Amino acid sequence: MESIINAQVPEFKVSAFHNGEFKTISNEDIKGKWALFFFYPADFTFVCPTELVDLAEKHEELKAMGVEVFSVSCDTHFVHKAWHDASDSIKKIKYAMLADPIGTLAKGFGVYIEDAGVAYRGTFLVNPEGLVKIAEIQDNSIGRNAEELVRKVQAAQFVASHEGEVCPAKWKQGAETLKPSIDLVGKI
Repeated sequence: MESIINAQVPEFKVSAFHNGEFKTISNEDIKGKWALFFFYPADFTFVCPTELVDLAEKHEELKAMGVEVFSVSCDTHFVHKAWHDASDSIKKIKYAMLADPIGTLAKGFGVYIEDAGVAYRGTFLVNPEGLVKIAEIQDNSIGRNAEELVRKVQAAQFVASHEGEVCPAKWKQGAETLKPSIDLVGKI
């Protein structure tokens, strides 16, 4: 099994539903930006809308941090629009919903379930250089927490701009960080 951490984001060009419109989004659109890819199994399901709404509630905070948010499923952009039109919960989403009907993105990020044609719940943060800095994959029966995701993004951005510092467990913005050195060995 190969790690995706610090791997280059795969090249892609997909259709999306965003703010009432169909758009095309590619890896070129995220160059020089922080980007969050939030894979989920399928539209019109059960756990997925709870996660997508949770993420929608943190969208403005993530935007303020300079993070582009993309939800991704193996549905088409037409299905994303139909779900948006049918669900009061999904109408709250202001980020782009990427369509990956042949699983190109899901395969590129290593979350595609071949025999089911859907993705695992995968969360990936890509830095402005196009490198994956956070990767989390879990079984489809387990929902994620957007508040914890925001904390991880803050930590990733902090260490990216503070060379030589690392964020300990449960680190929150403004809390003390660590500076690894021989003097810290065995003292934490």
